[in-house]
Amino acid sequence: MNSSTLIFVILLLALFSYWFAIQRAIKIAGGITKVKHLTSLPKQFGLLTAFWCGIPSLIILLVWGIFESSVIDSFLISSLAGPVDNLSSDQLSLYLNDIKVMAEQPIMQISNDPEQQSLSQAVNYLVTLQSNAAWLKSALILLISVTSVSYILSRFTPEYQSRVKMEGIVGGVLWACSGIALLTTVGIILSVLFESIQFFSAVPPWEFLFGTEWSPQIAMRSDQVAGSGAFGAVPLFVGTLLITAIAMFLAVPVGLMIAIYLSQYASAKLRGIAKPMLEILAGVPTVVYGFFAALTVAPLIRDFGGWLGLSVASESALAAGLVMGIMIIPFVSSLSDDAISAVPDSLKEGSLGLGATPSETIKKVLLPAAIPGIVGAILLALSRAIGETMIVVMAAGMAANLTANPLESVTTVTVQIVTLLTGDQEFDSPKTLAAFALGLMLFVTTLILNIIALKVVRKYREQYD
Repeated sequence: MNSSTLIFVILLLALFSYWFAIQRAIKIAGGITKVKHLTSLPKQFGLLTAFWCGIPSLIILLVWGIFESSVIDSFLISSLAGPVDNLSSDQLSLYLNDIKVMAEQPIMQISNDPEQQSLSQAVNYLVTLQSNAAWLKSALILLISVTSVSYILSRFTPEYQSRVKMEGIVGGVLWACSGIALLTTVGIILSVLFESIQFFSAVPPWEFLFGTEWSPQIAMRSDQVAGSGAFGAVPLFVGTLLITAIAMFLAVPVGLMIAIYLSQYASAKLRGIAKPMLEILAGVPTVVYGFFAALTVAPLIRDFGGWLGLSVASESALAAGLVMGIMIIPFVSSLSDDAISAVPDSLKEGSLGLGATPSETIKKVLLPAAIPGIVGAILLALSRAIGETMIVVMAAGMAANLTANPLESVTTVTVQIVTLLTGDQEFDSPKTLAAFALGLMLFVTTLILNIIALKVVRKYREQYD
């Protein structure tokens, strides 16, 4: 059985063990009328048994999936001691890959060539190994499930603390999930940091942080025509900030005004219609926004600029920023609306009772009290704008221009990361490693924004809690 089938079988066994454990608990109690003498409810006995059936089996399945390929490869290499003795590690990897590709084909042609016969024998041996591994995996996991269920059922007594045991398992699962999230974050940071250190060993950090020319093309051979490479990232930072600023100048005021209207002035019927329609904008794929920016907004801005006598690039930062602002309006409006609506009615009613107008109440009471949620909404929208790629690729272009003019074409950090990692790349050249350095700068920028937002939130939360 494959892994998907085994997971389905484990779930079925867990459900059956849940039902069986409930019946066993009732029998131990002396009947359905005497379950009150148990220290735990029958369903808690069932949940504990289901956990004992599923969790060990899933752990073994996960560990098996991690090591299965390497173990099979080691057995296969040992059977190929003669043909692969003189192969390098890269050649051996390609040879094993050919064997695995041929093993997936239902029909193989037999040749009299000794090399082809050796390859055919290796393929047959690999198929046998994979089949045996599948049967062994299925038998082992089923055995563990049955053994675990049998063990926990043998421990059942009227005094058995199944609820305490079950809660301990749930706590362990939650702790493991938290650990996985933490380890994933640490792994991302270390992987980006390691590659960035390699990049900065070839390119000075001050050149990357303060250089004004970005041209990462480098000649791979001495006879190849290409640039020597320039890794000044200032044009990328300026382009990112320019487009993000345009988007935020549109999204923050509009989103905040929408939130105020929906939470304080709109009727319940209108709010029930308008808010879901606004939130639909957050679910539109960014490539659709990119088409809208490139085919509709950018030509309108160019034609309007020409009518005013201005020179507007066909791919301008203004077009990308405006469409990006439209895209992140729901982030600001929806979260700000929730934050304003969560302010206690007593604050609003007290302000109105003292003679303040509705607009004064909004400005002097509701908005300051909801500032933590509003700052969180703005931060989420800002992070979304900084990390956006498709809209900028399609509407602003990929030219690394150092300019603050929104009518010219610029590029952003995320666009250059995609450009540098597109296609077959050598992950030991400064050109490719520059993408990791740019990613590290994005991470540091987001971290700084989070720290600033936390300080603002804590300041006002202490004041209004």
